[in-house]
Amino acid sequence: MQSQDVAPRPAPASGSASDPVVDVEQAEAALVEHYPRLVRLAYLVLPPGLGRNRRVLTAHALTQRALPRGRTATPVIPAQSDGREGDPGYAFVRLQVVRTALEAGLPLRRKAWPKRSQLPPLLPQVWGLRLFPRSGGADELALDQRLSALSGPARAAYVLRGLEKLPDSDVRGLLTAAGVADVDAALDEADSAQADSAQAEYALLDSPEFDPCSLQARPTDLMRRRQHMKAALAAAAAVAVCGALLGMPGDGWGPDGAAAPSYAQNPAARAALDPALLLKVPAAAWESSARTDFSVWPARGDLTGDSALLRRALAVWARPGETVQVFATPGTPSGGPSGPPQLLYAGTVDNARVVILYDGLRIVRYAEPRDSTKGAALDFARVDGAGRAEASAVVLGRADGNVRYLTAPWVTKAADRDLLKPGSDATDLALTGGATAPMAGPAQSGPCTSWNVLQLTDASGTRLLTDLGELVPARLTTGRPGSVKDASGAGALRAWAPYACSLGAMRSAGVRSVNAWSYAAQPLPDASGTAEWVCTRAETWQGGGERVLAQFHTPGGRYGAVAAKAENVPACGAKDPQVLAGVLWKSGAGTWYLLAAGSRGTSSISASGGVRAMANGNLLAAKAKQGAQAELKGTLEDGRAVSGLR
Repeated sequence: MQSQDVAPRPAPASGSASDPVVDVEQAEAALVEHYPRLVRLAYLVLPPGLGRNRRVLTAHALTQRALPRGRTATPVIPAQSDGREGDPGYAFVRLQVVRTALEAGLPLRRKAWPKRSQLPPLLPQVWGLRLFPRSGGADELALDQRLSALSGPARAAYVLRGLEKLPDSDVRGLLTAAGVADVDAALDEADSAQADSAQAEYALLDSPEFDPCSLQARPTDLMRRRQHMKAALAAAAAVAVCGALLGMPGDGWGPDGAAAPSYAQNPAARAALDPALLLKVPAAAWESSARTDFSVWPARGDLTGDSALLRRALAVWARPGETVQVFATPGTPSGGPSGPPQLLYAGTVDNARVVILYDGLRIVRYAEPRDSTKGAALDFARVDGAGRAEASAVVLGRADGNVRYLTAPWVTKAADRDLLKPGSDATDLALTGGATAPMAGPAQSGPCTSWNVLQLTDASGTRLLTDLGELVPARLTTGRPGSVKDASGAGALRAWAPYACSLGAMRSAGVRSVNAWSYAAQPLPDASGTAEWVCTRAETWQGGGERVLAQFHTPGGRYGAVAAKAENVPACGAKDPQVLAGVLWKSGAGTWYLLAAGSRGTSSISASGGVRAMANGNLLAAKAKQGAQAELKGTLEDGRAVSGLR
């Protein structure tokens, strides 16, 4: 989750003359002695949306970078556990860990360079493996869900109370020193996340679920890794050829606006930078075309004739200057156009001038301040293979938590809908030249109390799109993999409601569509009703990096609980729709059970390890002890084996 309660640039706390002085040796001794606890602290404070593999590596990186550069005066924030109390070295390192973990949760800003903690860590790195802590039981999963709904400062307050045993006065002092702007709000929000038995819940923070030093390893996608190696070799050869071309003599082409000097001098490159050669599709072309994708979008906006603006946009695309903020979805090349692209939009959006271009592979959005050419931003999104549904809208701009979209010419109606309220009516959005009125975007921080999505209607039906922080919104679908349909009817809206907040874990991953599939219904022990098992799978534009969540929803609960997560796996997809997952669950009678469910076609399920049980069919329920860990194996009707998601 991204935090809005942290100052944009928190400065290190300045020590007074009476503060203890910490040198490198003292801080290093504290870091080495308490390294596992400091890494656990960083892991818990980091935003869960990073994914468990990157969260583990980032936690280690932030902790290893917490040493001071010299002798530093630091305010004494006492450590309450044995071996750390009164140690200024530990207090200093802990403050650095909390500060950088909070910085890692800050949203990237268009007009500021990202902080080191906001970028993937250079070290440590693990190639060819995905690392993640061991999964816990239902209590740990429930706690992880509650922590993921908190803002960064509130999550830090909760963890400092529970893991470090700090009183609120010391938590307040540490968060203030870490740069948190509204500490009282963070403490109040942390209070709202506490269960009735706070001490028992705090004890869960020491469980293996949150231990980034005791890890499991799984390989990355081996076939995709081989494909990426071949692509890298081809790209290296292309770079070598382009480098030779760039070095050839020719007439100069001077800088323009935020563009950097120097660009290829061949005729094709020059043509790509000429605004007079931009492709502009007639307004009615889509009506007679056999295609319904971005290639038939007309040029819209009040600045389509502004040659100076269009020239700047093309020049910055070809060679962005050092001050230009460049963002690209995963797997999207950010190089210049190979020829004159298609103009989709050029106009004024809120306080910016915006140009949207399309080159057959990518959507590119150039934006600059309304009254200046400085502070430009460039966004890339891969859209190859987009059909009518995926080419329905692009993001025009975001401001003050609101989003404006440019819709396809075939869209006849736009509306704003809260996915958490399936029974409520959608709110109509005005369409002006294909651009929507501003609508509230999904919450970036704090408790997930709403999830607003864009509802579009055209001659083929109604569909839902959600903003996941990228240029092209993701399409929401329901149904069994291979036969999905748009999430638009009353039944589909009810199916999505408990799982809408899990979409936050799929931000900034280049997501093309997300499908929610109810793959099993399980009668609960002790006459507790029937639970629903749902698999949500995010497909990406690059065809890799898919994210799969198996979620468990009990009767009367508002939200589904994430029982298992996986990345780069075929499970729950069109190529392999099989899925198996389990969870530890406590009945109203106080009895713990291991519950597991497989998709249709599962003939038996077995559990080993901390729970030993077997059941015929696709459902298993066995008594278990709190905190027990088990390995799940399933057998399909055709004899194939399937492993449980973790």
